[in-house]
Amino acid sequence: MRRRVALATLGCRLNQVDTQQIQAGLEARGFEAVPLDRPADVVVINTCTVTARAEFSDRQAIRRARRANPGARVVVTGCWAQTSPGEVARVGGVDLVIGNADKHRLAELVETLLATPAAPPRIAVSDLAGAQLAASDVPSRGGGRSRAFVKVQDGCQHRCAFCIVPFARGASRSLPPAAVLDQVRRLVALGHPEVVLTGIDLGHYGADLVPRASLAHLVRSLTAIDGLRWLRLSSLLPAYFSPALLDALGESPIVVPHFHLPLQSGSDRVLRAMRRPYTVAMYRRVVERLAAIFPVLGLGADVLVGFPGESEEDFAATAGLVAALPFTYLHVFPYSARRGTEAAGRQGRIDPATLSRRAAIVRALGEAKAAAFRRSLAGRVEDVLVLERRARPSGDLVGLTRHYAEVRFAGPDALIRRLVRVRIAHGGGAALRGRLEEETAA
Repeated sequence: MRRRVALATLGCRLNQVDTQQIQAGLEARGFEAVPLDRPADVVVINTCTVTARAEFSDRQAIRRARRANPGARVVVTGCWAQTSPGEVARVGGVDLVIGNADKHRLAELVETLLATPAAPPRIAVSDLAGAQLAASDVPSRGGGRSRAFVKVQDGCQHRCAFCIVPFARGASRSLPPAAVLDQVRRLVALGHPEVVLTGIDLGHYGADLVPRASLAHLVRSLTAIDGLRWLRLSSLLPAYFSPALLDALGESPIVVPHFHLPLQSGSDRVLRAMRRPYTVAMYRRVVERLAAIFPVLGLGADVLVGFPGESEEDFAATAGLVAALPFTYLHVFPYSARRGTEAAGRQGRIDPATLSRRAAIVRALGEAKAAAFRRSLAGRVEDVLVLERRARPSGDLVGLTRHYAEVRFAGPDALIRRLVRVRIAHGGGAALRGRLEEETAA
């Protein structure tokens, strides 16, 4: 009987990519991946540590895994495991803690765990210094994913005052261009219409390689791959939008008009205190250039409210900038102190009530922006990539436009993982409604 593994992912898109790679490694050793609500021999939980709420969710996930599978061995990996292995080990029911530097050994470590009697939690967390980025195994089409994610970069060179990520992921490191191109070609051959380039500090791609590479050159190289229909970039700091990158994005027929630019604050004073590598003016210029290149633009941002010392004037500047720019969605976070970061020791902490109020104001702005964007798409005919899931309870197909807008429409299973043409019927509610026009030619 095959050994069964259930996997849970918390946090960012890169964690989801890592979990897919963990699953591929375990399956290569004979494990069968099963849903979390099914009996399993081992449960792997890939954690996040970006906020205190994220760590609370990590603990809940571990406890749920233990309740759902009391006989399983519980393995915890990811960013919280890397930064706080002792805390993770003290959560009841954890058998093994594996850091980000040791994820590549996870399948081997799990096999060793299953071959030995139950014991106190074991910790396998190495120093991230000198860690390398290796090409991921390309999963089989049996994985069922419509969109393929390729991790081309990991780690971060910046030391923003509030951010724990460099401690959890290490220094920036890149996958050589030849390895990226090979991986994308294989994914296209497996039938994936869209590839998403992911990284913690994606714009830094290639700066650590010899010879040096760049994201602009990588985009141009990927554009030449026959059969690749859509190329999407994950989060990019505005400082990385060089003239060369902007030209490459605008000239590529496969780069989709959707970008995520972390903002954090609309106050230059707060941005300096955060040690962010851009100004409000730079941010505006990048947004204006993208809007000129892509007339219908999907634009997302992260906003951090309540950074220590943020005044009402600073917050008003953030709210004003959000209102002025053409965002189509926002991710809003109240400030959460992370042990070991510079900001954790700063004076001027914002009280919880003010934090909640400011977050609610920006979230409301974001929701209004998102609703306005959905309304603007009504009546248009858009290319839509049909995802591998259906909407509940309606059973409709679910797809994404090039701008990263979700649309639901009736159609057969045969359209899953395909590009189709959909007429947007109306933009009300949390998701667009549409009517199938035709399947897009391959």
